[in-house]
Amino acid sequence: MMESFDFPPYRPPSEAYSMLLRVSRGCPWNKCAFCSMYKKYPFSRKSVEEIKRDIDLMPSVYGRGARRVFFGDSNSLLLKADDLVEILNHLYRVFPDLERVTSYARAKTLVKKSPEELRAIRQAGLTRLHIGLESGDDQVLKMIRKGATAAEMVEAGLRTKAAGFECSMYVLLGIGGMKLTMEHRRGTVEVLNQVDPHFIRVRTLTPIPKTPIARWIEEGSFIPVSPLVSVEEELDIVRGLRVTSRFLNDHVSNVVPLDGKLPEEQAQMVAALEAAVAYCREHEVQYSDYRSL
Repeated sequence: MMESFDFPPYRPPSEAYSMLLRVSRGCPWNKCAFCSMYKKYPFSRKSVEEIKRDIDLMPSVYGRGARRVFFGDSNSLLLKADDLVEILNHLYRVFPDLERVTSYARAKTLVKKSPEELRAIRQAGLTRLHIGLESGDDQVLKMIRKGATAAEMVEAGLRTKAAGFECSMYVLLGIGGMKLTMEHRRGTVEVLNQVDPHFIRVRTLTPIPKTPIARWIEEGSFIPVSPLVSVEEELDIVRGLRVTSRFLNDHVSNVVPLDGKLPEEQAQMVAALEAAVAYCREHEVQYSDYRSL
């Protein structure tokens, strides 16, 4: 049974205790300059019948105790709304006590779905969408080949919330490099303030061998930020936020671990980041002072 079940290769850290259900394979975009996750998985759609067979196998793979499911691979919203509704209906028949069903979703895909389609998917039981914002600046988004503009990121987030989903947006510190660090900070704050997502999850750029960004670093055309500048970016972002989101650094790549509710715990998070900046300034050999937002 275990060998015939089609496991997704990746899931967000917040889905560590979720059952994993693969509804597509690979990434339909697969051009982001910083990402290597799905390079060895050519994109393909799974049929509804295939997915329902996997759902029928899930009790033997996971048992019946888990109350959460994550849809892999990178963009399940690319499936037709009617197909997703059918899949969700079958999933809840097999696991009637589910509390949460989540998925990655590309902004470009979300803006192409109608409000009616998104509401139908939400009403069928998909509860949370993970959206990779990375940056709110159009120059940065273009440079990293994200395939969406800042305006599309805002529209995707707002559509997600309007349909009733929990909206989780990911920010990638350092993704603008030294050249666009200030633009990255300002644009990211602007997008997040317009969307006010339920969750803001922070990652720090870690160049992966053979990705375009790793090649740019080798060539000298992309200068990565130091740990100090990375923390400064996060400090400026947190200072600039006017949202009611939960803000999390739930990833090993980050310098400062944070988990707090905005605006209630904003001051504590700012203080923690200020302390980290002071530490980095004291211990780094070189430092260039950058204006705050």
